[in-house]
Amino acid sequence: MLSIRSSYLGELEIAVLEYLWSEGAMDAKDVHQGIGTQRGISLNTVQSALERLYRKKLLSREKVRHAYVYAPAVRREELMAQLMGQVAHVLSAGKGYDLLSTFVDFAARVDEHSLDRLEQLIAERRRQQQEDDPP
Repeated sequence: MLSIRSSYLGELEIAVLEYLWSEGAMDAKDVHQGIGTQRGISLNTVQSALERLYRKKLLSREKVRHAYVYAPAVRREELMAQLMGQVAHVLSAGKGYDLLSTFVDFAARVDEHSLDRLEQLIAERRRQQQEDDPP
């Protein structure tokens, strides 16, 4: 599991991940063309962000001719779950009820449909668990 410190993501790193999740694997020049030029940042800056994400194990890479082609090593949902789990572990201090209560409060603030969606997700998860572990 990643540590909170190693998985902290800067704005450019998040933009790079978002771009690769939406567009698929590509080299640094293509990432720079896609998000770097409009931000007015250099190819070296994009390459540095790609290298940091690779070292954080959030990207995989394969050398194709003279350049690395980068691809996301984690799905967005996996990364969100890892980050939320790390924060929850550090901040909840073993108080699971406080964590759940805080999460429900957060869901209620997002919009009027979030609590309904949360109920639906809980019901789906319970059904899935019953299918995986029948009595």
